[in-house]
Amino acid sequence: MPIKPPVDLAALRALIASFPAGDDAAAEAARARDAVLTKPPGALGRLESLAVWLARWQGRARPAAESIRIAVFAGNHGIAAAGVSPYPASVTAQMVANFAAGGAAINALSRAIGAELTVVPLDLERPSADFRRQPALSEAEFIAAAAEGFKVVTPGLDLLCLGEMGIGNTSAAAATAAGLFGGAAIDWVGPGTGAAGPVLAAKIAAVAEAARFHRAETADPLDLARRLGGRELAAMLGACIAARLARVPVVLDGYVATAAVAALGLIRPDGLAHAVAGHCSAEPAHRRLLDALDLPPLLDLGMRLGEASGAAVAAGIIRAAARTHNEMASFGEAGVDGKDPG
Repeated sequence: MPIKPPVDLAALRALIASFPAGDDAAAEAARARDAVLTKPPGALGRLESLAVWLARWQGRARPAAESIRIAVFAGNHGIAAAGVSPYPASVTAQMVANFAAGGAAINALSRAIGAELTVVPLDLERPSADFRRQPALSEAEFIAAAAEGFKVVTPGLDLLCLGEMGIGNTSAAAATAAGLFGGAAIDWVGPGTGAAGPVLAAKIAAVAEAARFHRAETADPLDLARRLGGRELAAMLGACIAARLARVPVVLDGYVATAAVAALGLIRPDGLAHAVAGHCSAEPAHRRLLDALDLPPLLDLGMRLGEASGAAVAAGIIRAAARTHNEMASFGEAGVDGKDPG
């Protein structure tokens, strides 16, 4: 059965407190199998550790990455009216229509790996509030958006990729990162969809004002996520929480997706242990945020599209990790002499 979504912030906190640990026995069994496969130890590099990671969070010694869902959440932001993006907010709904028509990059990437693409528009006609002097979302709005994220986690999934679409959401990501981790706004703000000159200056000023105002109001990571994010960020957070409760490993996309779930890494040390960073985007602060969360990226391809594109490419690598782990023969099965222990 799907995980029941929370009804308020207190319930959301209780779910985070109840996070299950990984399955050590399954992980150890996967390591033991890896040790006898027909290759030198460590020869497949990170593919080996990815297979063990999958085993730990799926709770099975033979992990799989066949049933992959790519969830793209779309939201609009009041801060966009402050001139922080070179694109108008109308582009969000237009891109959702493009997803529905199958014409976006994420459609092609989903088809390439045989993944199911789920696109969830979130009250696009109601942008979040301008977060410079008020919360982006009320508690009710935040919980409603998080609940939409819970809905994408259903039985039978092997892997969940999280991504987004929303004009102005790199400003929300930068404000969330600055609120959670401190530092100057310029350390967290990048070009996003191509902001430069006066637009980039407006973006830096907006993030600085928002982070300063809300950090003075609260130090609570969840409350900062509510105040500084937006609906699609809240939905990705909800999906990441539900995935942990359902033991579904998660692949994060770029800067916005990482900022959306960053509160989990501050609330508890293992809060993001079930997640990997699919890639490091070209957004300058993404690597800074990944370092702060100790999430080494799988890929660094200079991508900065969003819409789960980097996570989708990474999911193909994770599938390769699972298949090599499951389909390779052991030394004994293949009749190949193993390494001489002497």
